Amino acid sequence: MDDDIPYLLLTPGPLTTSRGVRQSMLRDYCTWDADYNQLVADLRNRLVTLAGGGDRHTAVLMQGSGTFSVEATIGSVIPPDGKLLVISNGAYGRRMTQIARRLSIDHSECWLGETQVADPADVRQALQDDPAITHVAIVHCETSTGMLNPIESIGAVCRQMGKVYIVDAMSSFGGIPMSMESVGADFMISSANKCIQGVPGFGFVIADRDRLSETKGRARSLSLDLYDQWSEMESKGGKWRYTSPTHVVRAFVQAMDELDAEGGVAARHQRYCENHRRLVDGVAALGITALLPAAIQSPIITSFLYPDVDGFAFDGFYQALKQRRFVIYPGKVSDAQTFRIGNIGHVFPEDIDQLVAAIAEVIGELTVASSR
Repeated sequence: MDDDIPYLLLTPGPLTTSRGVRQSMLRDYCTWDADYNQLVADLRNRLVTLAGGGDRHTAVLMQGSGTFSVEATIGSVIPPDGKLLVISNGAYGRRMTQIARRLSIDHSECWLGETQVADPADVRQALQDDPAITHVAIVHCETSTGMLNPIESIGAVCRQMGKVYIVDAMSSFGGIPMSMESVGADFMISSANKCIQGVPGFGFVIADRDRLSETKGRARSLSLDLYDQWSEMESKGGKWRYTSPTHVVRAFVQAMDELDAEGGVAARHQRYCENHRRLVDGVAALGITALLPAAIQSPIITSFLYPDVDGFAFDGFYQALKQRRFVIYPGKVSDAQTFRIGNIGHVFPEDIDQLVAAIAEVIGELTVASSR
């Protein structure tokens, strides 16, 4: 743990960043400057490469949190006579449904519950039952639980049935090996402050050029018009339509450099998996179990059931860990008492070992207090 940070953020983003990423923001940039806009243009190309794309793919950057980019995509790519199917098993799938409802987009939701992984056979059946569906959307890593959905096999179904496929890879892109081709995605969405380990401020969409070109004039929002944002960046050498988050962009470029230096997505995925293994094994020895079975659990973030310890309350547990320089996340499951711990960011296996030791200490104190 760096000495210049007060604690580790063990969350799905914002997350703990490196000293280099933080220091990269100590410079101001002019958004009209050619050097800055070239930085943006190069960054867009690097994102396409990271997604395994080629000339038929492009990248659009969008101001705001990751949800802004999800809303920009849903609100821009579905035509007035289109219909969206949302495959949902958590809060972030439900958020896509909420976006479609708010924008008056015709849609249906295949709600699976919070502990059931998506099944390609069910997706195929839903598409056969409703030929009006033109677009399918799913969350890859559902961070409300840590569930990892099988986006590749669902993408194969969408290709076979001629549907446009939207993947929310918010908390997995850059941390789990994947490509536009392997996933079969037409639009893949992520954010600066997730596995690439930048800071909050913009999201991005990797898109099939032809699919994106078809969306001109469809957007239901001015500021979240994905096509117009792309057109501006394409025609003006990386320039954003409205004020660019310059410091965040520079931090993201530094984060991309650090991803390369680590060995790319494969190496980062290996580190995240080791973080996850040590965490799950370590707390299991303390009587704390994961909500999901290992087969559908991502290495990104894990939901844990409350331990069977007298006097356990999340707020007290949270504060006790924060005093020991670890910040975790509350649960986001409707029918179980859970808390969440993330494994991503500038966090390493030795940090996880220290976290497990801190959890053991806090649980020990609770056990002693309850026995008095």
